[in-house]
Order: sequence, then structure tokens, then C-alpha cells
Amino acid sequence: MLGVLMVAAVTGCERGDHPSNIGKAAPQFVVSDGTRSVDLSKLRGKVVVLNLWATWCAPCIQELPSLLEMHHDLPDVVIVAVSLDQDEDIYRKFLVQRHVDLETVRDESGRINALYGTAQIPETYVIDRDGVLRRKFVSAQNWTSPEIEKFLRSI
Repeated sequence: MLGVLMVAAVTGCERGDHPSNIGKAAPQFVVSDGTRSVDLSKLRGKVVVLNLWATWCAPCIQELPSLLEMHHDLPDVVIVAVSLDQDEDIYRKFLVQRHVDLETVRDESGRINALYGTAQIPETYVIDRDGVLRRKFVSAQNWTSPEIEKFLRSI
């Protein structure tokens, strides 16, 4: 049992749970998919939750309802969801079917994932009002948990 826990701990570290860029300026980007554009620098002064996801990612779909609920519960927190989807039609249909009303943009090149060092989605980065990376979440989360909401309200 101890061996399994150690493997899990090491795997988590290799995935970058505690990246060295926490406490440093978030990598800036501008991304546009022809319909929407996001310029991270224009969100300075707001807490940003940068969610890297795709429509074909089961854990991404699993966390989506709580991400949408958090979007409504914490209107001062800006959620930017960057999708890796290649197929624009599938992506757009997914947004409509799931009633996704938060800021989302498609980055089929994966440039933003590479910029942040994301190897496996979903991964989510919390950026404070000064543009500093404060936390990285790996895998699906319950975005309405009291701990996460308290953390987001505190920064």
C-alpha cells in the first residue's frame, strides 16, 4: 500500500502539481479562434481561472457543471477556458448543448498548453489580480467546494 501511495505522489510531482512558476508572473498570451479572442494582459486587476480543456476529455466534462456554477456564484472571478479541440463544429455544438456561458476560446494548436507546460488536461491555473500565478489544479475539480471558493475569494 505504501508503495502505491509513493508512486502516486511521485507521478503527481512529475505532472507539475507544484510548478516552479507559482509566485511568478503568468505567461501572457493572446489567442483568437476567429469568433472569440482573449488577451490575458487585459484581465489584469481581476482574478483569472485559466482552464485548459477539450470536449473529448472525460474529466473536463466531469468538472464542467461545477465550473459553470462557480462562474455564476463568483462573478468577480474571470474564467477563461481554452479548448484544444481541432474540430470547430464539434466544439461549437458542445458549447451550445452544455449551455457554456463563460469565456472560452479554441486553441487547436495547443500553443497555450505548451506555454504553461500542460501535458494532460484538464489543468487549471489561478492568476491573481497582479497577474501572478498562485495555484495550479491538476485533473477535474469540484469548483464549488468551500476550500476552492475560499481560496478564490482570498486572493
